[in-house]
Amino acid sequence: MASAAEQLAANMNMGSFAKATDLHKRLLFTLGALLVYRIGTYVPIPGINSEAFLQFFQNPDGQRGILDMFNMFSGGAVERMAVFALNVTPYISASIIVQLMGAVYPPWEKLKKEGGESGRKQLNQYTRYLTVFLALAQSFGIAAGLNAQANLVDAPGIFFIATTVVSLTGGTMFLMWLGEQVTARGVGNGISLIIFAGIVAVLPGTVARLFGLAQQGQMSAFTLLFIAAMAVAVVMFIVFMERAQRRLLIQYPKRQEGNRMAGGERSFLPLKVNTAGVIPAIFASSLLMLPTTVATFTATANLPAWLGWLPMVTAQLTHGQPLFMVLYAVLIIFFCFFYTSITFNPEDTAENLRKYGGFLPGIRPGKRTAEYLDYVLTRLTVIGAAYITAVCLLPEFLVSQLGNSLYFGGTSLLIVVSVTMDTVAQIQSQLLAHQYEGLIKKAKLRGRGGRGAPTPVRR
Repeated sequence: MASAAEQLAANMNMGSFAKATDLHKRLLFTLGALLVYRIGTYVPIPGINSEAFLQFFQNPDGQRGILDMFNMFSGGAVERMAVFALNVTPYISASIIVQLMGAVYPPWEKLKKEGGESGRKQLNQYTRYLTVFLALAQSFGIAAGLNAQANLVDAPGIFFIATTVVSLTGGTMFLMWLGEQVTARGVGNGISLIIFAGIVAVLPGTVARLFGLAQQGQMSAFTLLFIAAMAVAVVMFIVFMERAQRRLLIQYPKRQEGNRMAGGERSFLPLKVNTAGVIPAIFASSLLMLPTTVATFTATANLPAWLGWLPMVTAQLTHGQPLFMVLYAVLIIFFCFFYTSITFNPEDTAENLRKYGGFLPGIRPGKRTAEYLDYVLTRLTVIGAAYITAVCLLPEFLVSQLGNSLYFGGTSLLIVVSVTMDTVAQIQSQLLAHQYEGLIKKAKLRGRGGRGAPTPVRR
């Protein structure tokens, strides 16, 4: 027997979508915000020589790997050195630091657990302050690096550095505000949708580059077909793993109410295989891009003797290099376990089950239930971490074979597929809520007509 939600989902059609006017407004607001973001990726910072910078960006000198990744996340804003070149990377890095501090710093841990809504707002405010600091640091490093390069800046000097810092930092803060507005007034998570829009905007250029390499004879037709087949297989694998879950049976005891027995229902506690979602891949990418962004711009400048190791480290932190892949895998696995631990608390779940009389068959309520939930969740996280690591590192081996001139990232596919699934799920939930409201209104109207309406008198 299908549930009411499943029946409503089966009956959803374009007619129900056409009646959901509030959903239309949210979708239009989301599309408008993403359009503003795309326009900003074409506005260059003041004083930059766009043509010279594009030649610098496209110079295959071994430094393009991290720039390609950064350029994809920013929707092509890096190769144009636009005001949105930093994108939301400082905000993501600040979120990582605040969440880590919330797990190890007692005052922030207390604020997160016991502060309620006000505590959450205060932590969000700390995240914004830290975002400003990180954006200032990154933008200053980029501005100083550009200022030291020959022919990239029309008028090098302190004024160019100041305007670049203000432009890049302001662009990041505007995107952070825009993402929060999309989350509150649009559909889906605003920050994730901004990253999603940047990746989708760059993907057609990546596909065109693939066909260009094939036409020039630098890539065989078999290799092109293999890449296409691998992309389809990875997308199918991501969809399968994102929908996979372990369902734990929950039993509620029977109780006597008057002369009849009540209760005894069964339900399921769904635990996703990938509880952390796409967050570990985004966090790992952001942390790898944070130090290498500045290092890439300053690697060719006149460095002092004590910074002679910087170009070598920058070259190793590019796609396809062993050091990059090892650090990437370690960070993904760490953030899978870390983010799962802060989003799902086995002790709280076990306490809620005990409070409402539910229990897992064969397991005593309370501490034993929490231990069993932690046991199951740990093993699911191992599978989820292995899945995300495989998806993100599989294209890295392809990059190591084809070279840094082609960037084909599993992280981008993971983000695109996951954000698409989450956004579609939110749209469906809002449609279901709209249909529920319609059913409730119809039921009230029928009740008024049956009981409250005056009976007509025949004459």
